[in-house]
Amino acid sequence: MSTWLITGCSTGLGRALAEAVIGAGHNAVITARDVTRVADLADATPDRVLAVALDVTNPEQVASTVSQAQEQFGGVDVLVNNAGYGFRAAVEEGDDPDVRILFETHFFGTVAMIKAVLPGMRASRSGAIVNISSIGAQLTPVGSGYYAAAKAAVEGISGALRGELAPLGISVTVVEPGAFRTDFAGRSLTQSARVIEDYSATAGQRRKENDTMDGNQAGDPAKAGAAIIAAVESSEPPAFLLLGPDALAAYRYIADARANEIAKWEQLSASTNFDP
Repeated sequence: MSTWLITGCSTGLGRALAEAVIGAGHNAVITARDVTRVADLADATPDRVLAVALDVTNPEQVASTVSQAQEQFGGVDVLVNNAGYGFRAAVEEGDDPDVRILFETHFFGTVAMIKAVLPGMRASRSGAIVNISSIGAQLTPVGSGYYAAAKAAVEGISGALRGELAPLGISVTVVEPGAFRTDFAGRSLTQSARVIEDYSATAGQRRKENDTMDGNQAGDPAKAGAAIIAAVESSEPPAFLLLGPDALAAYRYIADARANEIAKWEQLSASTNFDP
C-alpha cells in the first residue's frame, strides 16, 4: 500500500485516477478547489481516503495539503499533478491576465506541489512524481498555443527534474493523454473573450461554440487511470507515457515530420562552425 496525492479530482481524469487508486487498495489524498465534489470518495473509505480543499495557486493550501497527508498517512509516495483546465484563443486574442492564471495553475502550481513533497521523498529516498501534460504540447494545435506552451513548460522542467531525482530513488513521469471522454472540452474549457474575425478559419474553428469533440472522445478515463497506476508501479517507471491510440499516432506523425525537416535543412544546420 502506498499513499497517492492527486490534484484536480473533481471530474475527468483526476476523478477516474482517484477511483482507480482507491480501488487498488492504496491510501489517497484527493483534492479539488471545491472539496464537496470529492467528499463522497472519502466518505466511502474514510480510513484510506482524505479529501482536501486545494487550489494549487494558493501556497497556504499547498503546504496544508502536504502537511495533512503527512499527519494522516505518514507522507506522500506518489504525487500526481493533474489540476488544470483547457484554454483556447488565437495567440493575438489571449488576454494577459487569462494567460498568467493559466500558467499559474498548470506550471507554477505543479512546481509548488513538487517542492512541497520533495523533502519527504528525499528523506525516504523513494517516491514517484507524475505530471499530466497533453499531446497538445507536441501538436501545438491552432487556438491552443497558450495551453500547449504551459504543458511544454511542465515537460521541460520534468526532464531536468528526472535527472536530479533519479539518484535519490525518485521517478518522474510525464503523461501525454490524447482525447478522453471528460469535461475537458466542455465544462472545463475556457476561451478568450476577444474574438478576431481573421482567425475564424483557424483558431476560431476550435472555439467552444464550433467544437463538436465534447462527449465524442474515444478515450476511457477509467482505463487511463489504470494505465497510470501500472506505469508508476512498474520496475522502471517511464520518463514519458502516451495515453491513447490517437496520442500514439499523433506523436509518430510529428516525429516523422521533424525528422524530415531536419534532413531537409541538415546542410544549413551544420554550416555554422568556424572555418578551420
